[in-house]
Amino acid sequence: MSADQTPLPDGVDPAQLRIPRPAELLRRHGIRPRKGLGQHFLVDRSYLARIVRAAELGPSDTVLEVGPGLGVLTEVLTDLAGQVVAVEIDPIMLAIVRERLGSRPHLRIVDGDVLRTDLAALLAEVLPAGAPTEGVVPGYKVVANLPYYITSAVLRHVFEARIRPERAVVMVQREVADRMMTGEGEHSILSIATQFYARPSRVAVVPAGAFHPRPRVDSAVVRLDVHPVPPVDVEDTEQFFRVVRAGFGQKRKQLRNSLANGLDRTTGEIEDALAVASVDHARRAQTLSLPEWAAITAAIAPYLKGGPEPE
Repeated sequence: MSADQTPLPDGVDPAQLRIPRPAELLRRHGIRPRKGLGQHFLVDRSYLARIVRAAELGPSDTVLEVGPGLGVLTEVLTDLAGQVVAVEIDPIMLAIVRERLGSRPHLRIVDGDVLRTDLAALLAEVLPAGAPTEGVVPGYKVVANLPYYITSAVLRHVFEARIRPERAVVMVQREVADRMMTGEGEHSILSIATQFYARPSRVAVVPAGAFHPRPRVDSAVVRLDVHPVPPVDVEDTEQFFRVVRAGFGQKRKQLRNSLANGLDRTTGEIEDALAVASVDHARRAQTLSLPEWAAITAAIAPYLKGGPEPE
């Protein structure tokens, strides 16, 4: 059964989902959406229903929401999940969501930049007693309408935290969703990173007209089921992504050249490492699979000792 067909928890029907009119809320408070913070507010309740269906929320779940904005999604999350932590950077939106929903006992509204927040420390205060203190935590989920300009940074921050969610359901730019799910021959840094941490699936394409104000592009809801352990054996995750970034740094060049330039090694050293990894040095980064990147990282590792520090 697809996420779109899954019944809403407790038999909730999309028509029953309360969704205030963003334009009315903004007018009431005398404010305008801030383009610099990527503020576009969902107005179509059918897509709200698809988000919460995909998240499969229950009273034992703890949800992290990034950028609650006016609290449209937050309101539904607090109806369905046991605990919700909403992190908002905009003081104006913070005031609105606190006014609307601040009295809800199972909602914690945090003033701050999620990218500068220690997520493990924050969530330790609301996760059930006995929850794991590292790795994937059952019942911890991320649900958010992510600002386009920080999508990749937020996902990396969430997946590289000491504790990780078992699932993330996020609204992102449609083009970003497409890149998350590309396969061999069309890979990008984003698809490699996404698939290293999780199994992505598309829940719905969301037209620009489903938002206020209307963005210039369509969006998509993506479900990311997080791997308990990465699907490839990598000794040093930071080094793995250092190699991947180097490979994609000049993706139109042959692999030996892009890696040599990006890692400050000689082409001879790179060719030797690629031979050990059984990867043709003339290939290009977008053609490589996750296992091949893992093999390349292991083969290059001896040449990186004493080299430049990772970014």
